[in-house]
Amino acid sequence: MAKVSVSSVFCKGCGLCVDACPETIMALDMETITDHGYHPAVCIDNDKCTGCISCATICPDVAITIER
Repeated sequence: MAKVSVSSVFCKGCGLCVDACPETIMALDMETITDHGYHPAVCIDNDKCTGCISCATICPDVAITIER
């Protein structure tokens, strides 16, 4: 099982990871606003994560880390 971590310091809420995730488990956290004024990405179900790293690969800010 993989674990997705998103750095709220670097994430600007662009949503590219949401579109890239084949399991549709990435979303923008509309309840949280970072210090920079963005809604950060969040993994809504780590149990379904396959560790494909599509989200981390497409992230332009290198804000996503996958632990296997």
